[in-house]
Amino acid sequence: MNMKCDNSEEMFPVVDEQGNILGAATRGECHGGSRLLHPVVHLHVFNSQGDLYLQRRPLWKDIQPGRWDTAVGGHVDLGESVDMALRREAREELGLEGFVAEPLSTYVFESVRERELVYTFRTTWDGPVCPSDELDGGRFWTPDEIRQQLGKGVFTPNFESELRRVALLAE
Repeated sequence: MNMKCDNSEEMFPVVDEQGNILGAATRGECHGGSRLLHPVVHLHVFNSQGDLYLQRRPLWKDIQPGRWDTAVGGHVDLGESVDMALRREAREELGLEGFVAEPLSTYVFESVRERELVYTFRTTWDGPVCPSDELDGGRFWTPDEIRQQLGKGVFTPNFESELRRVALLAE
């Protein structure tokens, strides 16, 4: 049986809080408590009814397995721009191409294991969404469904804090 897992040798840029590249480190180093700041992209995918697509993290992920999370999220690889990473991740995770990405905010996310410079974007998408086998599926959630499940361990802490930070759900 081929157990999937994250590649701990994958190389990430190490950046300062303005996104300037200071060096490089492996995924294992970045996620192993070194707290080296590394850039990631998040894309929030809405349909024209205002529902928000969330992906379910597979049980084999090294961080937050089995929880619902931002539609698209991934690391910026060494030698890649933020826009390149956003488009690569959206294509790899959900099969999205040709979308318009509206920047929301950039912030530093810190947990016990890691520090990430998070570039967040949103898009409105009514085309097909085809979750890859990197994910455990996904679906559109109404804002009310999301509000009812907040704080219950259904979503990743990253998603819940970002939801508040970028005021994703209009009241």
